Amino acid sequence: MGVTVAQSSTKVGESWKAAFKQFASSFELGVDGIGLFAIDQRFGIDDVRTAAAESITGGGDDKKLDIIYMDVNRGLLVVAQCFESPKVKASAPANKASDLNTAVAWLLSSSLESVPEGLRGRVSEVRDAIDVDLIQDFHLWYVHNAPESRNASAEVSNAEKTAAKLLAKRGGIQIFGAEVGSETLERWYLGSKRTIKVTDKFSLRVSDAIETESARWSAVTTLVSGAWLHRMFADHKEDLFSANVRNYLGSRRSDANINNGIKETAVDEPADFSVYNNGLTALVLDYKLGGRSRNGRRLDITGISVVNGAQTTGSIGSLSDEPSEDLLVPVRFVKSSDEDLLGRIVKFNNLQNKVQAADFRSGDEIQNRLRAEFAQMTGVSYDGGRRGGSSDAIKRSRTALASYTVGQVLTAFHGDPVAAYDKKADIWVDDAMYSRIFSERTTATHILFAYSLYDALTTRLLTLREKTRSADAPLTEAEAKELEFLSLKGAPYLLAEVIARALESILGKTIPNRFGLRFKGNVSLSDAAGLWGTVIDAVLPLSDQLLPAFNRGRVSREGKEAAISAFEGLFQALQNLQPDAFKEFAKKVSIDEIKAG
Repeated sequence: MGVTVAQSSTKVGESWKAAFKQFASSFELGVDGIGLFAIDQRFGIDDVRTAAAESITGGGDDKKLDIIYMDVNRGLLVVAQCFESPKVKASAPANKASDLNTAVAWLLSSSLESVPEGLRGRVSEVRDAIDVDLIQDFHLWYVHNAPESRNASAEVSNAEKTAAKLLAKRGGIQIFGAEVGSETLERWYLGSKRTIKVTDKFSLRVSDAIETESARWSAVTTLVSGAWLHRMFADHKEDLFSANVRNYLGSRRSDANINNGIKETAVDEPADFSVYNNGLTALVLDYKLGGRSRNGRRLDITGISVVNGAQTTGSIGSLSDEPSEDLLVPVRFVKSSDEDLLGRIVKFNNLQNKVQAADFRSGDEIQNRLRAEFAQMTGVSYDGGRRGGSSDAIKRSRTALASYTVGQVLTAFHGDPVAAYDKKADIWVDDAMYSRIFSERTTATHILFAYSLYDALTTRLLTLREKTRSADAPLTEAEAKELEFLSLKGAPYLLAEVIARALESILGKTIPNRFGLRFKGNVSLSDAAGLWGTVIDAVLPLSDQLLPAFNRGRVSREGKEAAISAFEGLFQALQNLQPDAFKEFAKKVSIDEIKAG
């Protein structure tokens, strides 16, 4: 299947609703899952379950901050208010959109001491990231499953203005308010499927062109008129980016804003634009290049979607006047019917989705071996640093282990939960950090052992969070205490180290090397996570002992060792009172001999 042509839908929102239902079911998401779906469609999420655990704030006193999603590697912050109704409504309630004003105030301007403890860690992270200029794009969304309306959109616009005032001294941050209803979700979803929505035929006259081809693709490279791009953008707007909706971010006046710079160059130096700018890569359904003549060459194109250079296209297209005839833009038009190839074209040509740290390790012999080992296992898989194209968002499985999270879990399990939480990209870039957890000692069965513990902890967090919304079965006092602790940023990683250190006591055996730990037999991720229940039930009531390991709601190095030592002492005392408490769990665990080297 290649790039597809958009088909008219019998009912707006049908496609995205089916996809969202599958997405929410696959990753076991509850309330506010629609917000995570929107983020995934717009920007892509490596690990949906981890994002849910860290970004969805849950019910109770969340100060209208339903979702706080941050990716400092991409300079991205998304704050969302979510609404989902089981019945079709004419529009979503505008008062929910107005809650974004409250959310912005709590996130950016309230004293940290007044922020509820469950939110404090994430709020402090966001403020720290802003203070050191790690955030470039701040999105404020009202996400819902109804048609969009002027009233709700106006409220979002008010919240955008509030955020702009509070961040007035941060000129490098672009703020984007948006009502994300059925229409927008449908457009983003179709974009994630690489649909070419603009199917018009265009006839251009170019000075010359170079055509190249292989067995899987053909392409023509040339210079096109900036005036033609300007007219196309006026006619089709964001539909021009339908094969990659993650591109054009808009133009704001800021010294740090590349789009404003593109506009200035197009107007002030049009004759030199083509040597300043990298140009565009666009997917087309078909093209035909004519022969050379005194008037240049004729180029006929059918269908178009810009997959790289959307900032250039949008900037030129949004100029107030049609640009000078001197403005020429480099363009490469590509056609192919190979779905896998098209996904890779989108991926590697998209500057917004730059090559990530894990990509550099995906081909090494350790990751190749681990992928092969996982291929022999049941109910679990591993990408080993390899990522698919944007259409893979719906194809992902709950049982697929994301490489970044695997690196974080192994780092925590083997003694460094702070690095696991704060340095997920560094784990793959830094040779010392990478080789410490990925070596000949690392096996797929050990990864499953450690990861299933993390999975069980995040599942406990998400389950408790959903329960806060239930009037029929409210949280018990003990459950509320567990939720409060698990909501602290980095808590699952800290517990992974704590439990790893307690395993000798739990198993009643000496563990020469933790890399030798695995479950017996060929167990699935779901079954492996279930085996940790007894251990987690015993550990969480003692979580108060670990609170000194947190600073401003986030796991930190200060006080960590003392906190873990206090926990270990109390845990061992309780273990002595119940020596057989983990007998059944111990029967399921094997400790393989690990050779040096």
